[in-house]
Amino acid sequence: MKTGITVVLFVFLAVLSVYGQTPSAQELLHQVDANEIYRTIRYEGEMIIEYQGRRFVKTMNAQARENRDSFVEFTNAEDRGTKYLKQNGRLYVYSPDTEEVMLISGHMLKESMMGSDLSYEDTIENEGLAGRYDAVLAGTESYNGRSAWVLELTARRRTESYPRRKLWIDTENLDLLHYELFALSGAKLKEYSLIRAERIGNRRFPVESEMRDLLRRGSKTSFILNSLVLDEPIPDSVFSMRNLER
Repeated sequence: MKTGITVVLFVFLAVLSVYGQTPSAQELLHQVDANEIYRTIRYEGEMIIEYQGRRFVKTMNAQARENRDSFVEFTNAEDRGTKYLKQNGRLYVYSPDTEEVMLISGHMLKESMMGSDLSYEDTIENEGLAGRYDAVLAGTESYNGRSAWVLELTARRRTESYPRRKLWIDTENLDLLHYELFALSGAKLKEYSLIRAERIGNRRFPVESEMRDLLRRGSKTSFILNSLVLDEPIPDSVFSMRNLER
């Protein structure tokens, strides 16, 4: 059902683009969700952290489904065997050094994951924006030589980690080119930039991107997805405590 809706919406927006008409803010936000929200995902990831003149490369195997479950195992030499499991809304980490499992909760979810510019919340989020934010179309701008619609988002719930967001969406192919994340005070917290997207089925999905935590001076994290598979079944056993502790 969701696939059918995605196809119809993509075609509808593409037609609007061709004829030079401007879609509404909500239509654009739904398209962002249709491109980037998955039922399941599986990939081999590479996380490149640049911080204060130093460079760290971390690799991982990851699987996730909807916004409920995820499993990540790091494979680079320094972190080999470190695993993260999101299960029923709770996030756990297994350390091979201590052979112990720790629950990550509360304020810890806002901390950096493995020294990167992404928080634990950022890395496990797979929930659509359209149901969580009110959107206003602020016009068009050029971003890195691409014409882009600019959306300004305001959170509907006080519990959102980022009460305000600003998005730049490619007017031709509807890629989410860039976004900025703001605190309630208006302070800009983070910036995301798309490096490369690929067409996978009926969507364009980000496979290489960059995040900057503006509270960390001289910091940048690049994220690359390889061997990416979307929307194929993943066994329940992947998202189990037994798999975490194995």
